[in-house]
Amino acid sequence: MSDETRDEKTEIRTDGAPAPAWLFSQGVRKGPILQVSGQGPQDPATGAYLYPGDVKAQTRRTLENVKAIVEAGGATVEDVVMFRVYLTTRAHFAAMNEAYAEFIAENVKADGVKPCRTTVFVELPQEPMLVEIDAMAVV
Repeated sequence: MSDETRDEKTEIRTDGAPAPAWLFSQGVRKGPILQVSGQGPQDPATGAYLYPGDVKAQTRRTLENVKAIVEAGGATVEDVVMFRVYLTTRAHFAAMNEAYAEFIAENVKADGVKPCRTTVFVELPQEPMLVEIDAMAVV
C-alpha cells in the first residue's frame, strides 16, 4: 500500500444502518483506522426509533447498526478495538450489558480478544433513544 493510499480518508456508507440525521458520516476510514459514528436503535430502512422503553432490544438494534457500518468499512466486529456506549440512566446498565455480552459472544471467537468498552451516562439527542453506541476498528 502506498503512503498516498494509506493516508486517504474515505467516507463509509451502507443501507444496513440508518442514514445520518445531521451533517456527519456513518463512518470514516483512514488507512487501517475505521471510526463509526454514534448509532441509535433505528430501523435502517425507515429511520424510525424501535423498541420504546426496552433498553436491551435497543442495545441489540444499535449494535447491529454499528456492525453494518464496520462491515461496510471492510472490518469485522473482531477488528473493533473500542465500543463506547452512552446510556440515559444507570438503571439501564444491566439490560444493556446483557445484550452487549450476547452480541460479543456471537461476533467474537471464544478465544478472541474482546474489544475495550466505556459506558457513559448522558442525555441523548432524541427522546426515544435509551442507548447510543460508537466504535473504532483497526483493519
